[in-house]
Amino acid sequence: MSKIIASAAIRGAHKIAKEAEGILTKAISEKGEDCRVEFPNTGYYMPIIYSMTGMAVEKLSDFKEVMQEIKGLLPPHVNDDLWVPYLGHTLDAGMATLFAEEMIEACKYLIGPNPVDDIWLGAADDIILRERGIQFVDGTAPGFAAIVGAAPNVETAVEIARKLQERSLYVFMSGHNNGTTFSEQLAEGGVQLGWETRLIPFGREITSAIYALGFASRAALSFGGVQAGDFRRNLLYNKNRIFAFVMAMGEVTDEWYATAAGAINYGFPVIADSDIPEILPTGVCTYEHVVSNIPYDQIVEKAVEVRGLKVKITEIPIPVSVSPAFEGERIRKEEMHCEFGGQRTPAFEWLRMRDISEVEDANVEVIGPDSDSLEPGGRLPLGIIVEVAGRKMQPDFEPVLERQIHTFLNEAQGLWHMGQRDINWVRISKGAAKAGFTLEHIGKLLHAKLHDEYSSILDKVQVKIYTDEKQVEELRQQAQAVYTDRDARLAGMQDEDIDTFYSCTLCQSFAPNHVCVVSPERPGLCGAYSWLDCRAAFEITPSGPNQPIAKGSCVDPTIGQWDKVNEFVIKTSGGNIERMSQYSMIADPMTSCGCFECIAAVLPSTGGIMIVNREYSDMTPCGMKFSTLAGTVGGGQQTPGFIGHSKHYICSKKFIHAEGGIQRIVWMPKVLKEEIKDALSERIKEIGFEPEEFLAKIADETTATTEEEVLEFITKNEHPVATLEPMF
Repeated sequence: MSKIIASAAIRGAHKIAKEAEGILTKAISEKGEDCRVEFPNTGYYMPIIYSMTGMAVEKLSDFKEVMQEIKGLLPPHVNDDLWVPYLGHTLDAGMATLFAEEMIEACKYLIGPNPVDDIWLGAADDIILRERGIQFVDGTAPGFAAIVGAAPNVETAVEIARKLQERSLYVFMSGHNNGTTFSEQLAEGGVQLGWETRLIPFGREITSAIYALGFASRAALSFGGVQAGDFRRNLLYNKNRIFAFVMAMGEVTDEWYATAAGAINYGFPVIADSDIPEILPTGVCTYEHVVSNIPYDQIVEKAVEVRGLKVKITEIPIPVSVSPAFEGERIRKEEMHCEFGGQRTPAFEWLRMRDISEVEDANVEVIGPDSDSLEPGGRLPLGIIVEVAGRKMQPDFEPVLERQIHTFLNEAQGLWHMGQRDINWVRISKGAAKAGFTLEHIGKLLHAKLHDEYSSILDKVQVKIYTDEKQVEELRQQAQAVYTDRDARLAGMQDEDIDTFYSCTLCQSFAPNHVCVVSPERPGLCGAYSWLDCRAAFEITPSGPNQPIAKGSCVDPTIGQWDKVNEFVIKTSGGNIERMSQYSMIADPMTSCGCFECIAAVLPSTGGIMIVNREYSDMTPCGMKFSTLAGTVGGGQQTPGFIGHSKHYICSKKFIHAEGGIQRIVWMPKVLKEEIKDALSERIKEIGFEPEEFLAKIADETTATTEEEVLEFITKNEHPVATLEPMF
């Protein structure tokens, strides 16, 4: 192990620890020891400190104990007598550095400078953790690159960022090199930054690197089932599951060495452009720990190699890059070459199953003018008809595959898609048009992606794109008739009409006891999987997380229990869950992992329940914020009186059917009430109430913030929950 690296890392650790002690003293002087300290809208306290030590830092005085931990980890400055040829002292110095940096960044939220400023985003909140963190579990995002410093110029920075995006990696950026940051270089190059494009500017200083490592720690706690203080499992989870690496560009300072040493603890290697000493033997990291002097045109490939990251890149014959990293890209009016639909022109998209003899694979036709015939700012009607055939294809799969058009088109750089069915809206950017992208390439993109993702059920795919207004209008009417039939078929599906449910155990990697049982009337609690989706997924990957479950004999129709379902749950939960109910939140409720969109919780004095969605960050009437509730309900636990669920499930006829259904809802955030208002109103009519009157009887944060206030509100407004039997 290089003595130069050890000396520099330990020197840097001492410097950052001293800085942390100084800012803590200042914060206590200005705010007082009892001042609350947190990263806004996050759980897990200070995530690195909490995950590694179990210390729950809630106020400034708690940092005093952390400072003692830092001092205990700090090795003495290296000299010839103290130096050892292994990583121990350096790794300790690295962990001490991360604790100190977390202290520094937390204090900045109190006394400044605010970490959130201009392009700098600071700590990711829990909504982002849920939305983005799950991608590290399901493989949508294979890992992240933590970039420190800056490229030699804007053009190189943009090229490196694009290569990382094409591999679906997140890019977390922090630190500067002689005042220049990678984030600002991208902004100067016209690259969109933010979580939507996976290019995340955390901060100008090296201390902001802890937001990247904190994200990794929170992923282990939230999705890996790792307990606070179990540092070994935390680090192993990150080494084996979060494929991340540090890319250092520019002069490597002592503080950079110290922070890099902290990252190596996680199994995240360092790849540098400068000529620094290397650490090539394996051990903590999967392969080499530090690799240096890598040319810019090779640095991404080298980083992927050193981390042992396997990234699949589908070669698609279109003139722009394709990657999930481009899904969040927006094309504003001034950036647009042309557009289609969006109530500006008639448009629709329709995927239909055909006989295999009727489909010519890879055939793409544009019937009417193509986009290259338009002047900048031009518009055309657009009808996209995707015709698929396959021995395992079924009509029920049509809407599942059709919805993927939105995802696939948004993965193309310079192509923007919104909506579905006959309310779709597509834009092509000036940059994509200049590169030669046309409507024909939309067909080629859909052909390639459908084969890539659904090869187990599809044998042939052809795409016809219409831009003649008369033809678009005529075909849209045919498509609308199909949409209506589909809705009737899906809306009419009831749990009683089928003999097979489906499991979803995708989240067992972070909640080992959890089993989602998905039925037509109870979608997956994450909101991402319906019964049809699970059936399609099983056809695609028979050995995957979505398995058919024969219902067997009904044990209790009111709470929704079947003997074969219970047998499956016992086996799949490793014997930890003996029974599970589809329709009750009291009797053997379904377990929750941590990915649920909403939580329903009993408010005992009211006789009803509150529902809170993940986006709502304020206190709820039960006395807990969503993040606290999630810690109570999640992790594969079966908690009577609490369930995690999707937004769509609220309007299901089977929503807590055993307890009286939607008549039990006495409180929910206003934004959630508005979001599901139309569907909820239909459900209210079905049970014999006038929607506007019923909705007005449900309290929200504008009318009640405590359980007592909820009780007062529903009593005053004569909420129908008063007519129901007690829940328990």
